Amino acid sequence: MADILCLYIIERLFMSQPEDPNLKALPIRENNHCFACSPKNSCGLHMNFYTDESAVYSFVSIPEHLCGWNNLAHGGIISTLLDEIMSWAAIYLLKRIILTKSITVDFIKPIYIQNSLKVVGRVKDHVHERKAFMSGEIFDASGTLCATSTGTFSLFTPERIKQHQIMDDDAMASLIEFMTL
Repeated sequence: MADILCLYIIERLFMSQPEDPNLKALPIRENNHCFACSPKNSCGLHMNFYTDESAVYSFVSIPEHLCGWNNLAHGGIISTLLDEIMSWAAIYLLKRIILTKSITVDFIKPIYIQNSLKVVGRVKDHVHERKAFMSGEIFDASGTLCATSTGTFSLFTPERIKQHQIMDDDAMASLIEFMTL
């Protein structure tokens, strides 16, 4: 079982490398168990993030255990990828701590498990100090647009995060360090 897990992790790391050498890798937060981005979550997506300073990117392949019908990716997983990329785009590009308020997903083309995908998040509109509008897209290996999303994200100051007990001090410090890159 350990050998299978090691092969899975190596495969996930290999598939998460960007094709564009101009993209800057963003640091991986290892002090969390997030289903989408934590390297510690053995059942998760292990998303890594990259930027060209105008968008945030992730390169993933959805594992077989997250399928819907036959070899199609489950719609909830597609939605998770889009929510996560928009979230990290908001955190990195706006330099703010965020929480998802709402997202809308349009499923355009089938997304298959175990295929390479490019996920892109951008700031659509920064409205004011408490709200931002984001967009997300998923492309298959041939460059075909497969899914899009828009999202509204609440922007928080560190003080408001502490007031609402959303994260502990270690997670807060990690995010603040990430936002200063």
